[in-house]
Amino acid sequence: MTDATTPDTSGLNSWIEISDSAYATNLDFFRGLVGDTVELSAVVKSNAYGHGLREIADLAIRHGADSFCVHGLEEALELREAGFEQDILVMGHVPLARVVAAVDHDLRVVLYSLESARRLAEVATEDRPARVHLKIETGTHRQGVDGDELGMILEYLKSASTVRVEGVYTHFANIEDTTDHRYARTQVARFRKALQQIEEAGFRPDKRHAACSAAVALFPETHLEMVRLGISQYGIWSSKETRVSFHNLHPIAGPETAAQADGPLRPVMTWKARISQVKWIPADAFVGYGCTHQTTRRTRLAVLPTGYADGYDRKLSNTGHVLVHGRRAPVLGRICMNLTMIDVTDIPDVRVEDEVVLLGRQGEKEITAEQMASVVGTIPYEIVARIAPHIPRIVVD
Repeated sequence: MTDATTPDTSGLNSWIEISDSAYATNLDFFRGLVGDTVELSAVVKSNAYGHGLREIADLAIRHGADSFCVHGLEEALELREAGFEQDILVMGHVPLARVVAAVDHDLRVVLYSLESARRLAEVATEDRPARVHLKIETGTHRQGVDGDELGMILEYLKSASTVRVEGVYTHFANIEDTTDHRYARTQVARFRKALQQIEEAGFRPDKRHAACSAAVALFPETHLEMVRLGISQYGIWSSKETRVSFHNLHPIAGPETAAQADGPLRPVMTWKARISQVKWIPADAFVGYGCTHQTTRRTRLAVLPTGYADGYDRKLSNTGHVLVHGRRAPVLGRICMNLTMIDVTDIPDVRVEDEVVLLGRQGEKEITAEQMASVVGTIPYEIVARIAPHIPRIVVD
């Protein structure tokens, strides 16, 4: 990881800049919401939502996060190998053949099946117990345990002295998708019922957690002993509905600036590329595979050494924009595996190796993950999470 105010990117065709100050601002905001006594766990799964696992993990600890959540065992082991000694919750399935690694590296492990409970009990010891967080199904109906299955697991765990029930958690199904949160409140009620069942079985978990980014912002009653801060730590609202709900709870008094209207979050990522060729092409010329774009005038074309193999969505073909010299330039033709063509006819003095912003701010203009997601018909999570890991991540400011 490079940490510099003005990093040297002259040798790079494409790179990601991660703003230290923006990340710090976001984490400070959420710490202010949950207080100092609640464990703030940074969710860094999927290469930290595309932002860079090690880079974000370093910033998270530097700016006040207490622990990490990942999806897979490999992500947790990478953090351990990088020297991170904080608690790490593995929220995805740990293959039964590898649970010994989770125990050996003192990881928190999700538990929602009797098979995993038995395997953990086999490999753990009194001196090296397995630390589990029971995942409760409350209405999302994917990974989780409920009803009779929970009872069976609790009964087994009563005799499994090497397995420690450290935590219990759940996940919301539609808290981000609506301003009507009745279903989320139903899930909270189901979670409380499961907690009562767990306590009646004789367990007293230290960490109860239900709050994702949206719940942290909207429902203080879900903060409990721990929160899992996901997409919003990166300066991206979970959804426009979450942003609207937050502003309804916290209206801004007086005149609003553009920044105030957008809320307290600051995007952390800027994705840049360097122009590899600039050339004039005639009117009526076709651009790219499939001849999907035909020029209507003599056109100044710039080529970017970035394409869908890097995570720049192919559905941005003929619909997306990038920023050049602080102005919007349309994408022409189909995005290729490693190349993208843009129209810079109306942007003066564009030259080879000029910086282009694919995602982020340049001057007064900005292309957001939300805008890109709207164009391609997806969610901001996918826009950032699919940016290829091979592109360098550089921490700035």
